[in-house]
Amino acid sequence: MPMDPRAAAARAVGNVLGGQSLNRALPSALKKVGTRDRGLLQELCYGSLRHSPWLQAVLEQLLDKPLRAKDMDVQALLLCGLYQIEFMRTPEHAAVAATVDASKALRKNWARGLTNAVLRRFLRERDALVAELDEAASHSHPGWLYDKLASQWPQQLQQIVTANNQAPPMSLRVNELRGSRDDYLALLRGEGIEARPGKLSPQGITLDTPRDVLELPGFTHGRASVQDEAAQLAATLLDAQPGERVLDACAAPGGKTCHILESQPALAELVAMDVDEQRLARIAENLDRLALSAQLLCGDASEPPAELAPASFDRILLDVPCSASGVIRRHPDVKLLRRGEDFAGMAKQQRQILAGVWPLLKPGGSLLYVTCSIFDEENSQVVQRFVDATADTRLHIPEVAWGEATACGRQLLPHPDGGDGLFYALLHKSA
Repeated sequence: MPMDPRAAAARAVGNVLGGQSLNRALPSALKKVGTRDRGLLQELCYGSLRHSPWLQAVLEQLLDKPLRAKDMDVQALLLCGLYQIEFMRTPEHAAVAATVDASKALRKNWARGLTNAVLRRFLRERDALVAELDEAASHSHPGWLYDKLASQWPQQLQQIVTANNQAPPMSLRVNELRGSRDDYLALLRGEGIEARPGKLSPQGITLDTPRDVLELPGFTHGRASVQDEAAQLAATLLDAQPGERVLDACAAPGGKTCHILESQPALAELVAMDVDEQRLARIAENLDRLALSAQLLCGDASEPPAELAPASFDRILLDVPCSASGVIRRHPDVKLLRRGEDFAGMAKQQRQILAGVWPLLKPGGSLLYVTCSIFDEENSQVVQRFVDATADTRLHIPEVAWGEATACGRQLLPHPDGGDGLFYALLHKSA
């Protein structure tokens, strides 16, 4: 029998409260609910996590004492109940009744009275409770993150936090090997799907309303792929040329790999490497759907495998692991799982990866350094430190109209009506 979607959401969100990523917690929850309830489950999980700082700050005022660690599912259920009332605008009596009933599905009958009392008190005292929130919580951000955003991006603070608290737009990348963007926009219109050309990428399209990919014309035959517009700029900046060998060093899930191959089908070879075998399988799936070919290799970019010979690649794409601070709207668990002290470790790993792959680049070749972070510690500071320590490195600042200029590259910021927050820096190796 399918599980109550609110209970399933509480289990998943509770696992995130316990330190698990939503990417790991959500798939098992989706398997437990009926097909018709999957949309509600995802809305509860993503929405509750996007607004978790606001919800938790309110909930702390409503509870006489913190719940025990073993009852994180009950805490998560209360967060989901508050989210329904405040942000989904579910009718109040329905939200309370359904959330109370879900406590039974969690086999926590003792929590029925608590759930009912907490949600009804919120309805009575909402304005007073909200008035007690500090500035960060009122903007649904943890204090350390809000302060960091205010420090590094004071003029863009409101834009960033607004984008972080919204569901992201659904953007597509048209495969120009199968037809032009105008052709695909016409196909979408023919299916009654409203869409508009992207503002950044010549292959980009943004849908007015997100859709299941199977509803998109020609999707299964490779006409288009789902990819944020900001991420589509990587292939343009890399600018691979016919006959070149290209390494995508941290390639999963393969969106940028495929875009490079679509943009330049006359490459001599593209090697797509990732440290995770399971994530390599996702690259293979994307390549297969698009009828593209690349060599897949499992390896750690900070210590590349021996089969990658020194000075053997004309261009390298290096999309390094990072804080994901530029894609919080897609990964709202970042608000719960990330800490301010994480950045030093991230920057160290990024420098190690840069140093690991640089010897693989030919003299005269180019390396594109990419993060989905909007913080300088992972971006210009990492690049500048590497340039200062590496004699044959020359920094090239792309002359583009988009983004914000930084010391070592271009920074895109999350925008409510635009793309994600990505950083790009281009390095050349002296000939």
